[in-house]
Amino acid sequence: MEPAIKYHLIKTEKHTGARLGEIETPHGTFPTPIFMPVGTQATVKSMSPEELEDIGADIILSNTYHLWVRPGEDIIKEAGGLHKFMNWKKGILTDSGGFQVFSLANLRDISEEGVHFRNEISGAKMFLSPEKAIQIENDLGPDIMMSFDECPPFFESYEYVKHSVERTSRWAERGLKAHQNPDWQALFGIVQGAGFKALREQSAKDLVSMDFPGYSIGGLSVGESKDEMNRVLSFTTPMLPENKPRYLMGVGSPDALIDGVMRGIDMFDCVLPTRIARNGTCMTSHGRLVVKNAKYARDFTPLDDNCQCYTCRNYTRAYVRHLIKTNESFGIRLTSIHNIYFLVHLMKQVHQAIIEDNLLEFRENFFEEYGYNKEDAKNF
Repeated sequence: MEPAIKYHLIKTEKHTGARLGEIETPHGTFPTPIFMPVGTQATVKSMSPEELEDIGADIILSNTYHLWVRPGEDIIKEAGGLHKFMNWKKGILTDSGGFQVFSLANLRDISEEGVHFRNEISGAKMFLSPEKAIQIENDLGPDIMMSFDECPPFFESYEYVKHSVERTSRWAERGLKAHQNPDWQALFGIVQGAGFKALREQSAKDLVSMDFPGYSIGGLSVGESKDEMNRVLSFTTPMLPENKPRYLMGVGSPDALIDGVMRGIDMFDCVLPTRIARNGTCMTSHGRLVVKNAKYARDFTPLDDNCQCYTCRNYTRAYVRHLIKTNESFGIRLTSIHNIYFLVHLMKQVHQAIIEDNLLEFRENFFEEYGYNKEDAKNF
Protein backbone atom coordinates (compact mmCIF):
# COMPACT_ATOMS: atom_id res chain seq x y z
CA MET A 1 0.00 0.00 0.00
CA GLU A 2 1.29 3.47 -0.94
CA PRO A 3 1.86 5.76 2.09
CA ALA A 4 -0.59 8.61 2.63
CA ILE A 5 2.24 11.14 2.45
CA LYS A 6 5.76 11.11 1.02
CA TYR A 7 8.67 13.13 2.38
CA HIS A 8 11.53 14.06 0.05
CA LEU A 9 14.75 15.37 1.58
CA ILE A 10 16.24 17.78 -0.96
CA LYS A 11 19.22 19.24 0.90
CA THR A 12 20.83 19.43 4.34
CA GLU A 13 22.53 22.73 5.16
CA LYS A 14 26.33 22.40 5.45
CA HIS A 15 26.83 24.00 8.86
CA THR A 16 23.70 22.94 10.78
CA GLY A 17 21.09 20.19 10.84
CA ALA A 18 18.64 22.27 8.77
CA ARG A 19 16.77 20.34 6.07
CA LEU A 20 15.13 21.53 2.87
CA GLY A 21 12.44 19.14 1.72
CA GLU A 22 8.89 18.67 0.56
CA ILE A 23 5.89 16.64 1.65
CA GLU A 24 3.38 15.17 -0.80
CA THR A 25 -0.17 14.91 0.59
CA PRO A 26 -3.58 14.13 -0.95
CA HIS A 27 -4.20 17.90 -1.00
CA GLY A 28 -0.98 19.08 -2.58
CA THR A 29 2.77 19.14 -2.10
CA PHE A 30 4.33 21.71 0.20
CA PRO A 31 7.94 22.73 0.92
CA THR A 32 9.59 22.30 4.30
CA PRO A 33 10.51 23.78 6.73
CA ILE A 34 6.97 25.12 7.06
CA PHE A 35 4.88 27.08 9.56
CA MET A 36 1.26 25.97 9.88
CA PRO A 37 -1.34 28.55 10.97
CA VAL A 38 -3.73 27.23 13.61
CA GLY A 39 -7.45 26.99 12.85
CA THR A 40 -8.64 25.61 16.19
CA GLN A 41 -12.37 25.69 15.38
CA ALA A 42 -11.99 24.91 11.66
CA THR A 43 -11.08 28.54 11.02
CA VAL A 44 -7.92 30.59 11.44
CA LYS A 45 -9.37 33.34 13.59
CA SER A 46 -10.67 36.34 11.58
CA MET A 47 -9.28 35.05 8.26
CA SER A 48 -10.92 33.43 5.23
CA PRO A 49 -9.43 30.40 3.45
CA GLU A 50 -8.90 32.62 0.39
CA GLU A 51 -6.81 35.06 2.44
CA LEU A 52 -4.73 32.19 3.82
CA GLU A 53 -4.13 30.91 0.30
CA ASP A 54 -3.14 34.40 -0.91
CA ILE A 55 -0.64 34.63 1.97
CA GLY A 56 0.98 31.39 0.85
CA ALA A 57 -0.19 29.00 3.58
CA ASP A 58 -0.06 25.40 2.33
CA ILE A 59 -1.30 23.52 5.39
CA ILE A 60 -3.20 24.50 8.54
CA LEU A 61 -3.87 22.81 11.87
CA SER A 62 -7.29 22.13 13.38
CA ASN A 63 -8.05 20.92 16.88
CA THR A 64 -9.66 17.52 17.41
CA TYR A 65 -10.84 18.17 20.96
CA HIS A 66 -12.66 21.41 20.14
CA LEU A 67 -14.26 20.02 16.97
CA TRP A 68 -15.37 16.90 18.84
CA VAL A 69 -17.08 19.08 21.47
CA ARG A 70 -18.52 21.47 18.87
CA PRO A 71 -20.00 20.79 16.33
CA GLY A 72 -19.13 17.07 16.63
CA GLU A 73 -17.15 14.86 14.27
CA ASP A 74 -20.36 13.29 12.95
CA ILE A 75 -21.52 16.62 11.50
CA ILE A 76 -18.12 17.27 9.89
CA LYS A 77 -18.04 13.75 8.45
CA GLU A 78 -21.55 14.27 7.04
CA ALA A 79 -20.33 17.50 5.42
CA GLY A 80 -17.64 15.52 3.60
CA GLY A 81 -14.77 16.12 6.02
CA LEU A 82 -12.94 19.21 7.22
CA HIS A 83 -11.75 20.29 3.77
CA LYS A 84 -15.30 20.61 2.45
CA PHE A 85 -16.75 21.81 5.76
CA MET A 86 -14.43 24.84 5.84
CA ASN A 87 -13.80 25.14 2.07
CA TRP A 88 -10.03 24.70 2.38
CA LYS A 89 -8.41 22.97 -0.58
CA LYS A 90 -4.87 22.53 0.76
CA GLY A 91 -3.38 20.45 3.57
CA ILE A 92 -4.89 19.95 7.03
CA LEU A 93 -3.25 18.48 10.12
CA THR A 94 -5.17 17.65 13.29
CA ASP A 95 -3.81 17.14 16.78
CA SER A 96 -5.23 14.29 18.85
CA GLY A 97 -6.93 16.35 21.54
CA GLY A 98 -4.51 15.01 24.13
CA PHE A 99 -2.84 18.32 24.93
CA GLN A 100 -6.19 20.02 25.61
CA VAL A 101 -7.44 17.19 27.81
CA PHE A 102 -4.23 17.09 29.83
CA SER A 103 -4.35 20.85 30.30
CA LEU A 104 -7.61 20.32 32.23
CA ALA A 105 -5.53 19.28 35.23
CA ASN A 106 -8.33 19.60 37.78
CA LEU A 107 -11.00 18.10 35.56
CA ARG A 108 -9.47 14.82 34.42
CA ASP A 109 -8.66 11.29 35.57
CA ILE A 110 -6.03 9.27 33.68
CA SER A 111 -6.10 5.49 33.41
CA GLU A 112 -4.57 2.93 31.07
CA GLU A 113 -7.79 2.95 29.05
CA GLY A 114 -7.78 6.71 28.45
CA VAL A 115 -8.83 9.94 30.12
CA HIS A 116 -12.12 10.70 31.86
CA PHE A 117 -12.81 14.43 32.10
CA ARG A 118 -15.53 17.03 32.21
CA ASN A 119 -16.46 19.16 29.23
CA GLU A 120 -15.32 22.65 30.20
CA ILE A 121 -18.34 24.17 28.43
CA SER A 122 -21.24 21.98 29.55
CA GLY A 123 -19.74 20.12 32.50
CA ALA A 124 -20.76 16.81 30.92
CA LYS A 125 -18.62 13.73 31.57
CA MET A 126 -16.51 12.68 28.57
CA PHE A 127 -13.96 9.97 27.80
CA LEU A 128 -11.12 10.07 25.31
CA SER A 129 -9.04 6.99 24.53
CA PRO A 130 -6.45 6.30 21.81
CA GLU A 131 -9.12 4.51 19.78
CA LYS A 132 -11.69 7.29 20.21
CA ALA A 133 -9.17 9.99 19.26
CA ILE A 134 -8.27 8.11 16.07
CA GLN A 135 -11.94 7.53 15.21
CA ILE A 136 -12.62 11.27 15.57
CA GLU A 137 -9.63 12.16 13.40
CA ASN A 138 -10.62 9.57 10.79
CA ASP A 139 -14.07 11.20 10.66
CA LEU A 140 -12.62 14.73 10.46
CA GLY A 141 -10.57 13.65 7.44
CA PRO A 142 -7.28 15.58 7.69
CA ASP A 143 -4.24 14.66 5.61
CA ILE A 144 -2.04 14.28 8.70
CA MET A 145 -3.23 13.24 12.17
CA MET A 146 -1.63 12.78 15.57
CA SER A 147 -1.52 9.82 17.94
CA PHE A 148 -3.18 10.22 21.33
CA ASP A 149 -0.42 10.86 23.85
CA GLU A 150 0.07 11.86 27.46
CA CYS A 151 1.80 15.24 27.68
CA PRO A 152 3.57 15.36 31.07
CA PRO A 153 4.64 18.68 32.62
CA PHE A 154 8.24 19.48 31.68
CA PHE A 155 9.49 19.62 35.28
CA GLU A 156 7.86 16.41 36.55
CA SER A 157 9.99 13.71 38.21
CA TYR A 158 11.90 11.11 36.21
CA GLU A 159 9.67 8.30 37.50
CA TYR A 160 6.46 10.13 36.58
CA VAL A 161 7.71 10.92 33.07
CA LYS A 162 9.00 7.35 32.63
CA HIS A 163 5.53 5.90 33.29
CA SER A 164 4.02 8.58 31.04
CA VAL A 165 6.36 7.70 28.15
CA GLU A 166 5.60 4.00 28.51
CA ARG A 167 1.87 4.72 28.42
CA THR A 168 2.24 7.00 25.40
CA SER A 169 4.02 4.17 23.54
CA ARG A 170 1.23 1.72 24.38
CA TRP A 171 -1.39 4.27 23.34
CA ALA A 172 0.47 4.90 20.06
CA GLU A 173 0.35 1.19 19.25
CA ARG A 174 -3.38 1.05 20.04
CA GLY A 175 -4.01 4.10 17.87
CA LEU A 176 -2.08 2.60 14.98
CA LYS A 177 -4.26 -0.52 15.13
CA ALA A 178 -7.44 1.59 15.26
CA HIS A 179 -6.47 3.75 12.25
CA GLN A 180 -8.94 3.09 9.41
CA ASN A 181 -7.51 5.19 6.55
CA PRO A 182 -3.72 4.74 6.38
CA ASP A 183 -3.82 5.02 2.58
CA TRP A 184 -4.95 8.67 2.63
CA GLN A 185 -4.39 9.88 6.22
CA ALA A 186 -0.88 9.84 7.69
CA LEU A 187 -0.72 9.12 11.43
CA PHE A 188 2.30 10.57 13.27
CA GLY A 189 3.73 9.24 16.53
CA ILE A 190 4.54 11.82 19.24
CA VAL A 191 7.88 11.63 21.08
CA GLN A 192 7.60 12.58 24.76
CA GLY A 193 10.03 12.46 27.68
CA ALA A 194 10.17 16.02 29.07
CA GLY A 195 13.81 17.07 29.54
CA PHE A 196 15.23 13.59 30.10
CA LYS A 197 17.49 12.37 27.29
CA ALA A 198 17.12 8.68 28.22
CA LEU A 199 13.33 8.93 28.18
CA ARG A 200 13.24 10.84 24.88
CA GLU A 201 15.48 8.11 23.49
CA GLN A 202 13.16 5.38 24.77
CA SER A 203 10.10 7.16 23.37
CA ALA A 204 11.75 7.67 19.97
CA LYS A 205 12.95 4.06 19.85
CA ASP A 206 9.46 2.73 20.66
CA LEU A 207 7.75 4.89 18.04
CA VAL A 208 10.32 4.39 15.28
CA SER A 209 9.88 0.63 15.69
CA MET A 210 6.18 1.13 14.83
CA ASP A 211 7.18 2.76 11.50
CA PHE A 212 4.95 5.83 11.55
CA PRO A 213 5.04 7.95 8.34
CA GLY A 214 6.15 10.96 10.42
CA TYR A 215 7.12 11.94 13.96
CA SER A 216 6.18 14.82 16.23
CA ILE A 217 8.13 16.14 19.19
CA GLY A 218 5.72 17.00 21.98
CA GLY A 219 6.00 18.27 25.52
CA LEU A 220 8.00 21.40 24.63
CA SER A 221 7.08 25.08 24.75
CA VAL A 222 5.19 24.29 27.97
CA GLY A 223 7.05 26.60 30.35
CA GLU A 224 10.67 25.54 29.97
CA SER A 225 13.34 28.06 28.92
CA LYS A 226 14.44 28.57 25.33
CA ASP A 227 17.80 26.99 26.19
CA GLU A 228 16.05 23.94 27.67
CA MET A 229 13.95 23.50 24.55
CA ASN A 230 16.97 23.77 22.26
CA ARG A 231 18.88 21.30 24.44
CA VAL A 232 16.09 18.72 24.13
CA LEU A 233 15.75 19.28 20.37
CA SER A 234 19.49 18.90 19.86
CA PHE A 235 19.48 15.35 21.19
CA THR A 236 15.97 14.31 20.11
CA THR A 237 15.85 15.05 16.36
CA PRO A 238 18.89 12.84 15.56
CA MET A 239 16.95 9.92 17.09
CA LEU A 240 14.34 10.19 14.31
CA PRO A 241 14.57 8.78 10.76
CA GLU A 242 16.04 11.09 8.12
CA ASN A 243 13.47 9.98 5.55
CA LYS A 244 10.41 11.01 7.60
CA PRO A 245 9.10 14.50 8.48
CA ARG A 246 9.72 15.92 11.96
CA TYR A 247 7.14 18.19 13.54
CA LEU A 248 7.71 20.41 16.61
CA MET A 249 4.31 21.02 18.18
CA GLY A 250 3.11 24.38 19.49
CA VAL A 251 6.12 26.54 18.61
CA GLY A 252 5.82 29.78 16.62
CA SER A 253 8.07 32.61 17.79
CA PRO A 254 10.56 33.65 15.08
CA ASP A 255 13.64 32.72 17.13
CA ALA A 256 12.23 29.30 18.05
CA LEU A 257 11.34 28.59 14.41
CA ILE A 258 14.85 29.35 13.19
CA ASP A 259 16.52 27.46 16.05
CA GLY A 260 14.19 24.50 15.49
CA VAL A 261 15.02 24.40 11.78
CA MET A 262 18.73 24.41 12.60
CA ARG A 263 18.15 21.31 14.72
CA GLY A 264 16.41 19.40 11.94
CA ILE A 265 12.73 20.28 12.43
CA ASP A 266 10.51 20.40 9.31
CA MET A 267 7.07 21.49 10.58
CA PHE A 268 5.79 23.96 13.19
CA ASP A 269 2.44 25.29 14.39
CA CYS A 270 1.36 27.90 16.93
CA VAL A 271 -1.54 30.20 17.81
CA LEU A 272 0.96 32.99 18.60
CA PRO A 273 0.64 35.12 15.42
CA THR A 274 -3.16 35.41 15.59
CA ARG A 275 -3.29 35.60 19.39
CA ILE A 276 -0.97 38.60 19.62
CA ALA A 277 -2.61 40.13 16.53
CA ARG A 278 -5.86 40.44 18.49
CA ASN A 279 -4.02 42.69 20.95
CA GLY A 280 -2.54 44.83 18.19
CA THR A 281 0.94 43.30 18.41
CA CYS A 282 2.69 42.79 15.07
CA MET A 283 5.85 40.91 14.13
CA THR A 284 8.05 42.99 11.86
CA SER A 285 11.54 42.72 10.41
CA HIS A 286 12.60 45.25 13.08
CA GLY A 287 11.00 43.41 16.01
CA ARG A 288 7.59 43.46 17.66
CA LEU A 289 5.43 46.53 17.10
CA VAL A 290 2.49 47.27 19.41
CA VAL A 291 0.46 49.30 16.94
CA LYS A 292 -2.13 50.51 19.47
CA ASN A 293 0.53 52.61 21.23
CA ALA A 294 -0.10 56.36 21.10
CA LYS A 295 3.09 57.10 19.16
CA TYR A 296 1.55 55.52 16.05
CA ALA A 297 -1.55 57.75 15.99
CA ARG A 298 -0.03 59.91 13.22
CA ASP A 299 2.29 57.32 11.70
CA PHE A 300 1.27 56.95 8.04
CA THR A 301 3.82 54.26 7.16
CA PRO A 302 3.14 50.51 6.80
CA LEU A 303 3.44 48.15 9.77
CA ASP A 304 6.69 46.91 8.20
CA ASP A 305 8.43 48.69 5.33
CA ASN A 306 9.97 45.37 4.24
CA CYS A 307 6.65 43.50 4.04
CA GLN A 308 4.50 42.85 0.96
CA CYS A 309 1.41 41.51 2.73
CA TYR A 310 -2.07 42.87 1.93
CA THR A 311 -2.07 44.97 5.10
CA CYS A 312 1.29 46.62 4.50
CA ARG A 313 0.54 47.29 0.82
CA ASN A 314 -2.73 49.06 1.58
CA TYR A 315 -2.90 50.47 5.11
CA THR A 316 -0.91 52.54 7.58
CA ARG A 317 0.00 52.12 11.23
CA ALA A 318 -2.27 55.05 12.07
CA TYR A 319 -5.27 53.40 10.41
CA VAL A 320 -4.65 49.96 11.91
CA ARG A 321 -4.17 51.57 15.33
CA HIS A 322 -7.50 53.38 14.95
CA LEU A 323 -9.27 50.09 14.14
CA ILE A 324 -7.72 48.23 17.07
CA LYS A 325 -8.45 51.07 19.51
CA THR A 326 -12.10 51.19 18.43
CA ASN A 327 -12.46 47.38 18.60
CA GLU A 328 -13.23 47.08 14.90
CA SER A 329 -12.92 43.47 13.73
CA PHE A 330 -11.27 44.62 10.49
CA GLY A 331 -8.27 45.74 12.54
CA ILE A 332 -7.78 42.23 13.95
CA ARG A 333 -8.11 40.82 10.44
CA LEU A 334 -5.39 43.16 9.16
CA THR A 335 -2.95 42.39 11.99
CA SER A 336 -3.65 38.64 11.67
CA ILE A 337 -3.00 38.71 7.91
CA HIS A 338 0.27 40.51 8.55
CA ASN A 339 1.53 38.18 11.31
CA ILE A 340 0.69 34.97 9.44
CA TYR A 341 2.33 36.38 6.30
CA PHE A 342 5.42 37.29 8.33
CA LEU A 343 5.96 33.72 9.57
CA VAL A 344 5.06 32.03 6.28
CA HIS A 345 7.57 34.24 4.49
CA LEU A 346 10.19 33.91 7.22
CA MET A 347 10.20 30.22 6.34
CA LYS A 348 10.73 31.12 2.67
CA GLN A 349 13.77 33.19 3.67
CA VAL A 350 15.01 30.22 5.69
CA HIS A 351 14.62 27.98 2.61
CA GLN A 352 16.88 30.31 0.64
CA ALA A 353 19.44 30.43 3.44
CA ILE A 354 19.55 26.60 3.49
CA ILE A 355 20.04 26.54 -0.30
CA GLU A 356 22.92 29.02 0.03
CA ASP A 357 24.42 27.29 3.13
CA ASN A 358 24.38 30.54 5.11
CA LEU A 359 21.71 29.87 7.73
CA LEU A 360 24.01 30.80 10.63
CA GLU A 361 24.66 34.21 9.07
CA PHE A 362 20.96 34.66 8.32
CA ARG A 363 20.11 33.80 11.92
CA GLU A 364 22.60 36.27 13.37
CA ASN A 365 21.41 39.11 11.11
CA PHE A 366 17.73 38.34 11.74
CA PHE A 367 18.17 38.13 15.52
CA GLU A 368 20.05 41.45 15.67
CA GLU A 369 17.51 43.24 13.46
CA TYR A 370 14.54 41.77 15.34
CA GLY A 371 15.97 42.93 18.66
CA TYR A 372 16.86 39.64 20.29
CA ASN A 373 19.73 39.54 22.77
CA LYS A 374 23.07 40.08 20.99
CA GLU A 375 24.63 37.07 22.69
CA ASP A 376 21.68 34.92 21.54
CA ALA A 377 22.24 36.20 18.01
CA LYS A 378 25.83 34.97 18.00
CA ASN A 379 25.42 31.75 19.97
CA PHE A 380 23.68 28.86 18.29
